[in-house]
Amino acid sequence: MPTSPLKTPAGYVPQMAIAFANANGDADLVSAVNPIPTQEQPFVAAAPLSGSASASGQFGPFAARTGRAIMLSLSGTWSGTVKVLRSVDGGTTKLALTAAGLPYASYTGNVCEPVWEESEAAAVFYLDVTLSSGTLAYRMGQ
Repeated sequence: MPTSPLKTPAGYVPQMAIAFANANGDADLVSAVNPIPTQEQPFVAAAPLSGSASASGQFGPFAARTGRAIMLSLSGTWSGTVKVLRSVDGGTTKLALTAAGLPYASYTGNVCEPVWEESEAAAVFYLDVTLSSGTLAYRMGQ
């Protein structure tokens, strides 16, 4: 095994170990013979929400898969506001996204960016579109 020279000011290397909980809840140290347990998560993308709007309205739902970024694309010649809404009760209650208590995912121009990463399987997303003029093309997908 190659060695690395120790240099001051430390002159030592602290030992560290990575562990994970085994079936009994005890710590098992990670090693070549006991690697970190992993589980492959095959990804099947949700059907995207896409279309165009020339009048105000709410569009959706988009049922995002958990653990992946939700990408939003807004394009066209339009003026107005688009907000991303989230629901965990099938759309009965729709709440605008916030971050640190402030409005988040609210747009007044064309964008192509990640807007959210969901961890709750029941969550669905909507677009709340308020148009003043023009036609908006939208796509929310993964």
